Amino acid sequence: MSATITATAVRTCFGDGPATVGALLSGACGAAGLRRSDPARVGVGHGYPIDDDRPFGPSRWLTDCVAEAVAAAGLDPRRQRVVSLVGTGLRESAEVERAALAGAVDFPAERLHFAGAVAGAAPGVQRVVTLANACSAGGSALALAQDLVETGEADAVLVGGTDGSSASMLAMIGRVASHPTRRVQPFDADRAGVLLGDGAAVLVVEPERPGRGLARLLATGLSCDAGHETAPDPAGILRAVHDAHHRADRRPDQVDLVVAHGTGTTLNDETEARVIAQVFAGCEPGPLVTALKGAVGHTSGGSALLSVAVAVEVLRTGRVPPVIGLTRPAPEAATLRLVRDAAVRADVRVAQVDAFGFGGLNAVTLLEALR
Repeated sequence: MSATITATAVRTCFGDGPATVGALLSGACGAAGLRRSDPARVGVGHGYPIDDDRPFGPSRWLTDCVAEAVAAAGLDPRRQRVVSLVGTGLRESAEVERAALAGAVDFPAERLHFAGAVAGAAPGVQRVVTLANACSAGGSALALAQDLVETGEADAVLVGGTDGSSASMLAMIGRVASHPTRRVQPFDADRAGVLLGDGAAVLVVEPERPGRGLARLLATGLSCDAGHETAPDPAGILRAVHDAHHRADRRPDQVDLVVAHGTGTTLNDETEARVIAQVFAGCEPGPLVTALKGAVGHTSGGSALLSVAVAVEVLRTGRVPPVIGLTRPAPEAATLRLVRDAAVRADVRVAQVDAFGFGGLNAVTLLEALR
């Protein structure tokens, strides 16, 4: 039994799904000054924030996405076997920090798990599992969701990813950059580092049925190389790519688009560009390559699913957004078919989505158009 994605919902600095896709296609950049943290203390003054200072942002954004996705898919969790898997990198770290600074001795630990956020929008969901798998968390959740659907363990799975900026994560970014970064520039020779973005995404995964669905979920390849705390391991990434292609029974020359992880950091961009070049060597003309973080920032646990949601729209419409912030490609990316300057139209039938996390947690997803 094959799996399909039957609904998507996202929240980013640009707004909901249509607003986000429209901004991406128009070449907009959502970078802005940060209000919730002191730039002098954390070393970062910019990010890609959602204009919302209320507490427990990641939970609320997730709830909104769940409600939208459930309605779009026509699910009834009270009558169907619906479970939810939520990927995250930071959980509600910002609220833990606020509580600690306020002198609170107890923090509601259940708020670090997103069961309440999902149940608030989808009463009747049988189970909610939170995966804290760094920046590839959403991809890992998607892989498990496909297993649940294809083995008949669930009628539908709500796959979510959500994260917001925390002072501790901002401080880490501020200390590894040589100078403050104002925007993310994936694969650009003048890139200056990564910035966090607020966001959430939810996909509905169901068994494939004729005339229903947005895109076919072919496979997700996973690897955990644990080679370094932060530096990507090309061998581990290659294992995830090959795993995805093998599970999907697709050759590299059948992939039309790569939505890259593209963090705008030297270590990630160099490694990912070389892996893409190696995987698709000999494929003419090779896949188009785009990346989203120059527009929406690094949304951490939600980034993989946000990329999948955008890839679904590309498969449906044939409109590929450009890499925002890319002016002068870095040497290692010079051979890639990077989408630059403006959106392009293309006949995209198979799309690959890359997601790589700290500790070598890699997830690579293949999707196919339903045509």
